[in-house]
Amino acid sequence: MHFYRPLGPIAALTFDLDDTLYDNGPVIQRTEQESLDFIRRYHPELNKLSGPAFLQLRQQLRQEEPDIFHDVTRWRWRAVERLMRQAGLAPEAAARGADAVMENFAQWRSRIDVPQETFDTLARLAEKWPLVAVTNGNADPELFGLGGYFQFVLRAGPDGRAKPFADMYQLAADKLALAPEQILHVGDDLTTDVAGAIRSGVQACWINLNQRSLMRASDARLLPHLEISRLASLTALI
Repeated sequence: MHFYRPLGPIAALTFDLDDTLYDNGPVIQRTEQESLDFIRRYHPELNKLSGPAFLQLRQQLRQEEPDIFHDVTRWRWRAVERLMRQAGLAPEAAARGADAVMENFAQWRSRIDVPQETFDTLARLAEKWPLVAVTNGNADPELFGLGGYFQFVLRAGPDGRAKPFADMYQLAADKLALAPEQILHVGDDLTTDVAGAIRSGVQACWINLNQRSLMRASDARLLPHLEISRLASLTALI
């Protein structure tokens, strides 16, 4: 544990999910492949769809609607629905197809192998502080055993713009009836989690699971209050 700023009193903790509480890389890789296979099977005109082609369609949609990236679930649904219409489906059928694809995506997206250390650490922290999940993604903690540790979950899109925007940080403080500076946010991303939290008035803990050098990191904008290399280190704050 390394401190860069004086740490003030803590009344609650907020957590990023992906790559903070578990390794998200294998999950996304498997989910993207399973989703692509499902789309290929859904309609004959889509049986040769490639991953790069679908990614290009998503990027085109973002160019047309820049703010759509704040809601990754809606963004993906819209891309699939457009893909279905391009394949010749009527609007109603394309919407049903997009719903089916997203249902399949959600099933795979939350098949996450959570380390025992995460369960143990959250259990100990929850004995002292209320815990909240704040995510830009669409994983559902209820589906992989973490839902019971959090007072509530905030997701970009339904609950405001994606981090590093202040929307969800401020909403978390409001729902907890706390000042932002009474909250410690824990996350792996130096931009969305660290800089986003600090600019929102929230204290920030950078979880550095890959032994990166903060002073050499190109994405380091602001110093966190503290840096840890494993989640269990947070129990030292109790």
